[in-house]
Amino acid sequence: MKGFSLKRCLVLTSKVAIARFDGNEAESFKQALDLIGGIDDLNTLKRVVVVKVGVFSHRANNHTSVSVVDAIVNGFDKAPKIFLTESDNYQGTGSERLQIWKELFTERIVPFNLSDDSDTRNVRLGDQEMKLSHVLFKPNVLVDTHILRSFERGSILKNLFGCIPTSKKAKYHKILPTLLADVYEAIGGVDLAVLDGTHFWRGAGDAPVRMNTLLVGRDAVAVEAVGASLAGLNPQKMPVMQEFVKRGLGEGELENIEIVGVLFEGLEKEFTFATKTQKKLRAQRRGPQTWGGHASRAFESLMREGFFKLPNKRTIEDVAKALETRGLSTKGKESKIADSLARRVKKGVLKKAKTSDGWIYWTE
Repeated sequence: MKGFSLKRCLVLTSKVAIARFDGNEAESFKQALDLIGGIDDLNTLKRVVVVKVGVFSHRANNHTSVSVVDAIVNGFDKAPKIFLTESDNYQGTGSERLQIWKELFTERIVPFNLSDDSDTRNVRLGDQEMKLSHVLFKPNVLVDTHILRSFERGSILKNLFGCIPTSKKAKYHKILPTLLADVYEAIGGVDLAVLDGTHFWRGAGDAPVRMNTLLVGRDAVAVEAVGASLAGLNPQKMPVMQEFVKRGLGEGELENIEIVGVLFEGLEKEFTFATKTQKKLRAQRRGPQTWGGHASRAFESLMREGFFKLPNKRTIEDVAKALETRGLSTKGKESKIADSLARRVKKGVLKKAKTSDGWIYWTE
């Protein structure tokens, strides 16, 4: 857009509202919007709204709840059309995963698979030419929503990874911070970020704890920073967030963010207690667990979800990235991952072959 300045638009928007709810997500969302100054410029008869939901697998529950997405679309009551969007990944098509919210679909609220769109724009992301769906660009309003979780790659900002239409996204993990910031700049930014803290999610082996919390703001980086801090992460040590901050795309310093609504300090203590609760629940369910124990369950999950199923052929690096998405640190664990794969090959669960790039693994 001519004259559009992403940095200028972010100057006055580093305000994050925190709201609690107990079966009244719609009312809490409206209160949060009021606390950040409303969305009258976004909620108009002339602007289509695109809600980028975050859903890795339609077989899991770690995605924005139906109630929270319902609250979002009802908050945009003037919008002529609302697209709920996702793209394909190795778990399935975007259309399949969007069925999670099928009870919300109407003539106005429509599922939209970004991977199926033939009307695209050429953009340069991570020094590569790529195509992005036309619905992601201004003047359309982009709402970015994901779960509140303890994941160093983030939630709100990491959700932009789903804007890339290819199902084979793993190859881009090496350039993730740069790629996500490039996507953000290419599409003109996120207009509204909504972190769904219905549950607090941590890593593999931890049960989610119900927190009934919403974080809402116009600065996606600021929303991510507040959510990460509640989750026990240090925003300064999150590479994706720091890439956005370096480019001036949002506020990552907690002391520079105006947090309104529920008192942050009190809520932070609740999340700390939730972390302890998760550890107790994990111990009660499974007893003491090693990294290998968590990895074993993660491998079982990958097998069930078709991660290795043809035409997919996975490298050790691909597997490591998949384990990371489940909250497992894989630094220095390459030999353990290789051993785990070898055991499954020996049992006949996986097949393997050697290529010029190393060993690859798959199942038919």
